Amino acid sequence: MLRTQFEEELDKLHNQFYVMGTEALSQFKKSLRSFVTHDRDLANEVIANDEKINEYEVKLEKKSLEIIALQQPVSHDLRTVITVLKASSDIERMGDHAVSMAHATISTKGEKRLPEVEKEIAKMGAAVKVMIEEALNAYIHADETKAREIAASDDNIDVYFREIQSLTVEEIKKNPDAIVTGKDYFQVIMYLERIGDYARNICEWVVYLKTGKIIEL
Repeated sequence: MLRTQFEEELDKLHNQFYVMGTEALSQFKKSLRSFVTHDRDLANEVIANDEKINEYEVKLEKKSLEIIALQQPVSHDLRTVITVLKASSDIERMGDHAVSMAHATISTKGEKRLPEVEKEIAKMGAAVKVMIEEALNAYIHADETKAREIAASDDNIDVYFREIQSLTVEEIKKNPDAIVTGKDYFQVIMYLERIGDYARNICEWVVYLKTGKIIEL
């Protein structure tokens, strides 16, 4: 394969990963909105579309392994393929957690709700959304500096997680009937926290792409 053809193959891989990422972001936004607005129809749409992200991951994995086997890339080219291979796994997990949030939307329907807690969950979700968007932008532009900044913002997600946990406990004490819903709140903030972790992982792969060093941010 000529060098120009090989570079085209890498560009396709790069762009397909970004498409997968934007699909997962769309799924996440729908899932978050379904939970905040108690929209079961939207939650079911998220669940129904889960296979699309899984299919993206399988295609990317197959293409990445094919390039490694047939082209035996080295240096930066190999890092590009490994970055896609590894980061697509993080994206797939984001999609899984978005689906889990959608299931939580369905299970809380008709249960006693805690508006103050849901308001904070919406804020946490908005912060996670920004993290995902910026991590994908850092990837598409191979921006190591931005990736490091975004990864550092994961600390804010952890703060939301702890504060919402405490708030939920306090609100359940005032509203014992909301204990079932409280369980779902704990699960949703756990999903949000993990999605933030996966966005941070993507940032770590951006650093690897640029430097060849595998680090924890």
